[in-house]
Amino acid sequence: MFQKVLIANRGEIAVRVLRACRELGIDTVAVYSAADADALHVQLATQAVCIGPARAADSYLNVDALLTVAQQTGCDAVHPGYGFLSENADFARRCAQMGLTFIGPSGDVMDAMGNKAAARALMMEHGVPVVPGSDGPVDTAQDAVAVAESIGYPVLVKASAGGGGRGMRRVDKAEELVAKFEEARAEALACFGDGQLYLEKLILNPKHIEFQILADRHGNVIHLGERDCSIQRKNQKLVEESPSKILSPELREEMGSAAVAAAKAAGYENAGTIEFVVDQEGHFYFIEMNTRIQVEHPVTEMVTGLDLVREQLRIAAGLPLSVKQEEVSLRGHAIECRINAEDAEAGFRPCPGTTRFVHFPGGPGVRVDSLLYNGYTVSPYYDSLVAKVIVHAPTRLEAIRRMRRCLEEMVIEGYPTTADFCHLILHHPDFVKGQYDTGFLGKYQEELLKWEKED
Repeated sequence: MFQKVLIANRGEIAVRVLRACRELGIDTVAVYSAADADALHVQLATQAVCIGPARAADSYLNVDALLTVAQQTGCDAVHPGYGFLSENADFARRCAQMGLTFIGPSGDVMDAMGNKAAARALMMEHGVPVVPGSDGPVDTAQDAVAVAESIGYPVLVKASAGGGGRGMRRVDKAEELVAKFEEARAEALACFGDGQLYLEKLILNPKHIEFQILADRHGNVIHLGERDCSIQRKNQKLVEESPSKILSPELREEMGSAAVAAAKAAGYENAGTIEFVVDQEGHFYFIEMNTRIQVEHPVTEMVTGLDLVREQLRIAAGLPLSVKQEEVSLRGHAIECRINAEDAEAGFRPCPGTTRFVHFPGGPGVRVDSLLYNGYTVSPYYDSLVAKVIVHAPTRLEAIRRMRRCLEEMVIEGYPTTADFCHLILHHPDFVKGQYDTGFLGKYQEELLKWEKED
């Protein structure tokens, strides 16, 4: 096992990785920007080193600074968390060149799966169902028009290097396509430095179901069941749960097998996520692979009893998986709510500020992953996620009731958060019945906000 790990991230995921390392007896080195000098991960790590000013490009995305710190502090591995450099193939390669173990897949695998058009082609080659669309990248708007006519509207124009909804446009009719194609290309270039696009048929109001996989260097690849991530606003997830209410045991087995096949096709190693959409008739299609730990990984940890970050560390150290597929079972039900420092009534405007007081819920089956403490100032420079509340219970209804209680008990003073909005989602009849899809917030957001104002 490793002696010292550099955590190339911040916030709650840095704290999460740090805790797993500490339980394994591994020393940690935290990095921080000038804006994060008082951050929780800085206070909890074995060592902490400032790597630059507040702007992420000058600190958390500064590869040279990160590698210099890793070398000077005697680290033998780097954990990238999620976001920032976690899916940066060049960073993974630079780590390897310096003799540092990158806790994640290789740069070559990231390139293969991070380019969504290439990943789509790879899945088609290995028999994994994909959404109807272009066979590869689409070079011009005129080519996009031809593809759209062949598969039918509505379509999605998507950035090959995209993520988080950036570089993506929905097109409902032919006369919109050229303009939106160029918009998507410009946004993709600005966000990812890569303007390559491809087209997919838009599956209207699908379920967004992702499968957690683990793969080691000894050829063992397993899945840990699914997470339903269909409660989304502008392609950003708000509430996740496991297992999904819509999956029969037969469909779960079929999708799990497809997820394992996808990971094997990529030659994948470490933790990753295979993402699918499921249409109204129960047909599922591969849409992308996330080559990192996910924000919502605690949901899977709650229903399987496995520590996914611990598994990441074991895999990266060359150890085999600690479980076999037949030993994996989903017990009970888990739900996660993301708590963002945002004002839902003001269009979910980010609201950085000082945390005057914070109280987190507790009790059986309750977990909170957070960067907050009393007096901590939420920075305007980074993502607005401040906490994740995760609950586990024997049944879905009990989990919903437990989460409602937790959100009622939680107190965060100093700025607005999305906690009340999540609480309202948990009371909506369609959510309670499990009859929701990715169109849920598009349909009900105004209704939920009206409820919030009435409260």
